[in-house]
Amino acid sequence: MLVNGKWIEDWQPVQAKDENGGFVRQTSSFRNWVTPDGNAGPTGEGGFAAEPGRYHLYVALICPWASRTLIGRKLKKLEEVISLSVVEPALTAQGWRFGDYPGSDRDTVNDATYLHELYTRADPAISGRATVPVLWDKKRTTIVNNESADILRMLNSGFGDLADPSYDLYPADLAGEIDALNARIYPRLNNGVYRAGFATTQVAYEEAFHQVFSMLDELEARLADGRTFLFGDRLTEADIRLFVTLVRFDVAYHGLFKCNLRRIADYAGLSRYLETVMAVPGIRETVNIDHIKAGYYSIKALNPNGIVPLGPELPTSLAA
Repeated sequence: MLVNGKWIEDWQPVQAKDENGGFVRQTSSFRNWVTPDGNAGPTGEGGFAAEPGRYHLYVALICPWASRTLIGRKLKKLEEVISLSVVEPALTAQGWRFGDYPGSDRDTVNDATYLHELYTRADPAISGRATVPVLWDKKRTTIVNNESADILRMLNSGFGDLADPSYDLYPADLAGEIDALNARIYPRLNNGVYRAGFATTQVAYEEAFHQVFSMLDELEARLADGRTFLFGDRLTEADIRLFVTLVRFDVAYHGLFKCNLRRIADYAGLSRYLETVMAVPGIRETVNIDHIKAGYYSIKALNPNGIVPLGPELPTSLAA
């Protein structure tokens, strides 16, 4: 954890908790936006115009929040516009590290060893956790944004003509419905699995556990009419935000996070949906089950011996 720009203690999954022992997620520190003309976005300051080669995305393949942005970059065909670095999957005493684990990279932009070095480069007095994703501005040598929800939206519309228009992940006619569904899924499921896994009391764990499965049941019912995606035949950001949790559920959250009432494999509709989203061109390439398992099971607070389970047996689309 960083305090006034200095790394002071080993990385811990829980930095804050509520009065019931529930996990409290840190608020993102950098909230500027890339826009086509460089004007300010919904939050932060202006000066971050869309330009090819100017921005760099730092991600972890184990992380659902980072994977949202990785999918957005793929679907909008921004790979040649925004460069990429992938940290190693195992969390070290100093958090995310760059290195040579298969599928990971060295940091060729800032020559950092640990992700937290980027945070202190952007703000020498910063306090808090160094999280992924990070959208970095090479021109101004600073972090633009480290909030995945913001980055996903700016990948959709902030890069203007540099992005492929084939997918509109936040169409105006569905914006209100997308926001409302996101607001239900995030606390109960996306963050709910973390609230269950990192709970420090039985009360907090059980509350999160029940919300996770009530949300999964609600989504199963929503998909019962055979719709392709959450809003019919159009893939939106709501699908991306749901998918990144579902694809990690059976291999990590079910066991390590004690969300073990049912697996996604036990839900017919959610299983079909997971396969459908995975089949969207480009999305499969953003999923690395080896990184996901190696990363989650490296969390010493939950798995002190670091043993990575061999199971579960996965469908072919996930096991590759």
